[in-house]
Amino acid sequence: MQKQLIQWYQQNKRDFPWRKDQDPYHIWISEIMLQQTTTETVIPYYERFLENFSTIEELASASLEEVYKMWEGLGYYRRAKHLHESAQIIVEKYQGKFPYEYNDILSLKGIGEYTAGAISSIAYGKQVPAVDGNVLRIISRYYLLKENIAETKVQKKIYQIVQELILNQDASAFNQGMMDLGATICKPVHPLCSRCPIQKECLAFKNKQTDVLPINIKKIKKQEISYITGIITYQDKYLLIQNPPGGLLENFYGFVQYDVESPYSFVSSFQEKYHQDLIIQAHIKDIKHVFSHRTWFMHVYHFVLEHEIEGMYTLEEIEALPLSTAHLKVLKAYLKFM
Repeated sequence: MQKQLIQWYQQNKRDFPWRKDQDPYHIWISEIMLQQTTTETVIPYYERFLENFSTIEELASASLEEVYKMWEGLGYYRRAKHLHESAQIIVEKYQGKFPYEYNDILSLKGIGEYTAGAISSIAYGKQVPAVDGNVLRIISRYYLLKENIAETKVQKKIYQIVQELILNQDASAFNQGMMDLGATICKPVHPLCSRCPIQKECLAFKNKQTDVLPINIKKIKKQEISYITGIITYQDKYLLIQNPPGGLLENFYGFVQYDVESPYSFVSSFQEKYHQDLIIQAHIKDIKHVFSHRTWFMHVYHFVLEHEIEGMYTLEEIEALPLSTAHLKVLKAYLKFM
């Protein structure tokens, strides 16, 4: 199975910019960006990020706001903060050289077992598993595992299986082969079994269970929040606030929003905090934005101030600020409305 997969990968591997070399810094950046994000989306961000921060030292010495600006629109912004913090750790602790040992890599912020395994195997050729959703799905089907892969104990079981599979093998080609096989052939829905290099011994294929497996039942508690979101202007300037550290969208900029029932309540809440009057101009649009564990329903209104206050920016100035994706939607809706 390993030899068939590795041979298939070497003949069919996808062409990505982070596969041009084995630089651990490049692989690290790509793996963090690829968390929760498609390869097609990541490619331009990856190239732009490395153009601006070509070395770990450059990333470490940049401001967090500069890093966020390069990340703007990619989502899951804590990844960018962890990259920045880890780059500073690497400069201080490892003299700017990406660590070689698996446990040292695993100790960096934002890096779990999968990412540490991917970097260790691809950059350094270490025989370490890189088990992500693709691998869980492939192994579940190949061995006809009828257990729930969302459970930690099942994930550990699959990790041990992969650990045995890569012994004395090209771990880099095996792990990347698994990634490509999961992305292009052993898909979550309607896998392309006729093209699969390991179909012959796949127990799910033999037992006609490929459209049943894997069992992947997650228990998610999702929170829904309704906001009145205010585009607050004075002449050609817009009021923005910066989110505090430690919370959702930390340090990103956005428009003022309150969990209140109407734009009139918004005006009252704004007056309490800023001691300024607002004039309600128009309802712009209702926007839904989905995060991993919560959903925002933003009812966007345009308000006007009687004079300029602190925290107001022109559109040109806003372009240089890291604005959250949710509030980029708000700004675009307003500009289209106007």
